[in-house]
Amino acid sequence: MSFETYREQWRGRVSEVTVGAAGGVNDARKSITVGGAGALPFIDIDGPIPHRPAVAAEVWDVRPDWPAPLAMAYGAVLDDPVAWAQKCVRDGADLICLRLAGADPEAGDASPEACAAVVRSVLGAVDVPLIILGCGSDEKDNLIFPAVCAAAEGARCLVGPVHKDNYRTIAAAAKVAGHAVIAQSPVDVNIQKQLAVLLEEMELGPQDVVFDPTTGALGYGLDYTYSVMERIRLAALQGDRHLSSPLVVFAGYEAWRAKEAGLAGGSVDQGVVWEVVTATALLHAGADIVVLLHPNAVRAVKRYLRELTGEAAA
Repeated sequence: MSFETYREQWRGRVSEVTVGAAGGVNDARKSITVGGAGALPFIDIDGPIPHRPAVAAEVWDVRPDWPAPLAMAYGAVLDDPVAWAQKCVRDGADLICLRLAGADPEAGDASPEACAAVVRSVLGAVDVPLIILGCGSDEKDNLIFPAVCAAAEGARCLVGPVHKDNYRTIAAAAKVAGHAVIAQSPVDVNIQKQLAVLLEEMELGPQDVVFDPTTGALGYGLDYTYSVMERIRLAALQGDRHLSSPLVVFAGYEAWRAKEAGLAGGSVDQGVVWEVVTATALLHAGADIVVLLHPNAVRAVKRYLRELTGEAAA
């Protein structure tokens, strides 16, 4: 008796986005391409899945006020973003996610020039692509990103986030300098699509945009995020080009925001477990880039991806 495996036929594909192209800042810089899938995550019998999801490690330009179990994993390098980024690369990160928290007007209020200098220093110290995040203040981010994008010109970074009410200045700076942008929505498919249309009007198409649907780490937050990501990915595979961009999730930042994350849970810190659980769940929802904090989480998620995709250990 013969048996024929059923294969789902999809007419659409996720757009490919490449970051880290070699350029004037560092000619030896590695490139990473995400997206391109023609099937649901890890179901490669239904269509091509040309690129494995990437794992990024987060670095701050100032020392963060993190729970002790997380801070102890980095020690003195928390005071030096260059040394911190280099450690993350040694620990296996595919990308560095540089958060310019020091620009926050209620924190260090770093100038655009100071932020640009940090970006140049980190770019010069590592050979992996960079994700560059602002401080979270729309007004200040609009001030720093023109200088930051210009400082990183040629390195093809992923910058942002931009959202529906604040996208023009950052998107324009990214476009001029050849960067891709993170388009953020509040766990809402319709707003995500509207923002994609607005960015396309600024000549930033799906190949220049990565979606951040906003990550929830625990309980209903994770459930809502997972559902929205599934809807975005299904829309892409069904041919909706405005929802075809790859997805990034900030699993580490969200997991460690819970006060319980700082409590040791036996031999493994709860924060690390929550990072890994959040990241692996959202990988199955379609995440193309997961951003983590603890080096043990980076190693665990990379090992999980190797085992799931059948790759040999690095």
